[in-house]
Amino acid sequence: MDLQLKGKVAVIAGGSKGIGLACARAFLAEGARVALLSRDAANLAAAGSILGAEVFTHAVDLTDPAAAVRAFAAVTAALGPVDVLVNSAGAARRHAPHELDSAAWRQAMDSKFFTCIHAMDAVLPSMAARGSGAVVNIIGVGGKVASPVHIAGGSANAALMLATTGLAAAYAPKGVRINGINPGLTLTGRVEERIAAESRMSGASAREVRARMEEGIPLGRFARPEEIAQVALFLASPCASYVMGAIVPMDGASNPVI
Repeated sequence: MDLQLKGKVAVIAGGSKGIGLACARAFLAEGARVALLSRDAANLAAAGSILGAEVFTHAVDLTDPAAAVRAFAAVTAALGPVDVLVNSAGAARRHAPHELDSAAWRQAMDSKFFTCIHAMDAVLPSMAARGSGAVVNIIGVGGKVASPVHIAGGSANAALMLATTGLAAAYAPKGVRINGINPGLTLTGRVEERIAAESRMSGASAREVRARMEEGIPLGRFARPEEIAQVALFLASPCASYVMGAIVPMDGASNPVI
């Protein structure tokens, strides 16, 4: 299937590793022109060496709204107007409930919610002015099903789900499509962080925690980043032209809820 993304400018926020890096590979394979944003210059350099010199990279802390605007201006100057934004940046730290304090709650909102909001704020006006564009927010199933070690992060995810659907309704008349994906357990460094947090809370070994987590997934395994990337690719493409405000669950049927 031709996803009609050849030559499109796709920005992957949080594109230097994990799901974001998998998205970058997928868009490049479709012939898109790809820009990676990340706060970590070293991670960006490593991703650039993997993906090739044609990828544009820009180090930016998206918790800073002014820095976000400057980053997208740099992308536009280098590649042209942004056609696609994939928000995979930011990850709230995992905490046992007794570890939560005001700093932990604020970090969760800053790192997950506001990174995505600032990126969208920087790109949506120009998309609306052109009458086209697509945004895919990689959110997380923790925003729908509470985990005892992800309460603050899950709250940020829930807020981002509402923002995604609300902005989708607001921008649909302007030709801009906004959708989200809720990955479940996916083979990235974030899963290792969760395993460690649950191990601390329960006293079980990390190996025991991982085995228990996998047993709870009907498919019997964690997702691969590439599987999430393929859905992001479709949602960003004209092939999904009538999909707006959707939040797609990708948790291996772990949470069979509407």
